[in-house]
Amino acid sequence: MNPRDMISGLAKGLSVIETFSAERPRQSITDVSNASGLDRATSRRCLLTLTELGYASYDGKYFTLTPRVLRLGTACLATLPLAQIVQPMLDRMSDALGESSSISILDDLEIVYIARATQRKVMSIALMPGSRLPAFCTSMGRILLAALPEDEARARLERMERTPRTPLTLTDVDALMQHLAEVRSTGYSMNDQEIEMGLRSIAVPVYDSRGQVVAALNLGLPVRGEAPEEIPPRYLPPLRALQQELRGVLT
Repeated sequence: MNPRDMISGLAKGLSVIETFSAERPRQSITDVSNASGLDRATSRRCLLTLTELGYASYDGKYFTLTPRVLRLGTACLATLPLAQIVQPMLDRMSDALGESSSISILDDLEIVYIARATQRKVMSIALMPGSRLPAFCTSMGRILLAALPEDEARARLERMERTPRTPLTLTDVDALMQHLAEVRSTGYSMNDQEIEMGLRSIAVPVYDSRGQVVAALNLGLPVRGEAPEEIPPRYLPPLRALQQELRGVLT
């Protein structure tokens, strides 16, 4: 790309938007400057511009994105063939099991939800298409990392900020690589309260018709009386049935 064709202001504004997350919903100018790498003056102008256009709100100290910003992603997500194909299938499985299910893709170091069927709230934060979570500590993230060549998976893990989300969160790279090897061997990933206490999840890969992993599919489960080893025999059959159904329609 010719550098003269680059709109630097647009690039900076997008980088400011990307600093907001479920963990950082309200930020000061300094917070945004630190997270984006932009200087304070540039961060301030970007934030004030977003506020003027209705994409952010400002209480005198902190900035918060408004629902208007969803327009930037909703149109894109709605046009993804995968999202259109899987949503009714997710709804059907979730209705049958009474559990929430999701499909996500890998975006560098994070997973991005592209479809979700909610039966009950299993996390303290609201998840929806477009939501992001760290790949290293999520069942779907580990499915998607396991699909990468080993050296690339390790490189991504080493670049991640592997902050523990709970006392059970696995953060050591070698231990995570061992888990990814188990995922490749078994074809599923089980997460037991590593992303949030009281939440378990189990995930499988989503393949296209050529056998390439294009996404991950999971079920989110509240911790009940059942032991972790009881979960795969109960929930893998419906997950794998949907996995096979998707493989037949994804090109």
